[in-house]
Amino acid sequence: MTGIILDGVLVLLLVVALGYGVRLEKKLAALRAGQQAFASAVTDLNTAAGRAEAALASLRASGQETDLLHDRIIKAREVKAQLEALIARRPTPSAGPDQPARVKPQTAIVAAPSVEDERALRMAALANRIHGMAPGAARTKVPVAGGNNVAAILGALTANQSAKQSLNRARRILDEDLFAA
Repeated sequence: MTGIILDGVLVLLLVVALGYGVRLEKKLAALRAGQQAFASAVTDLNTAAGRAEAALASLRASGQETDLLHDRIIKAREVKAQLEALIARRPTPSAGPDQPARVKPQTAIVAAPSVEDERALRMAALANRIHGMAPGAARTKVPVAGGNNVAAILGALTANQSAKQSLNRARRILDEDLFAA
């Protein structure tokens, strides 16, 4: 009789353990589904972070291009003002070989010439005076100011632009390092 009672208790405990196992299996299935959803969310987040990083790199490149274009625009305005000043100072075509060349009044408005601009203008004036003192200068036309040194001016502008670009890159790197800290 005690054997039947013990068998009954054992069967009852096995039924309870079986019910608990079924409940535990359902919870584990829900946990696995949640883990898979979390893994796919992490994958999507990683992909989005990669796209954001690429977009940020593209934005930085666009910012650098914008700075370079801005520098070029400023330099082009300076060169335009210099060219207008040189054109305004050229001799009039009606001046004969006996008459001194008349100079038109300057039509370009230059905001505040920089030291480089003033130096370039002084060098052009000095070149004109040197050409005027050369033998046979009275028989020849007066050259346009800066006409012989266009290649030198372009070389200097190119060197100046590359130096500015290098400084801009160094400044951006320094700013990035400063703001990253």
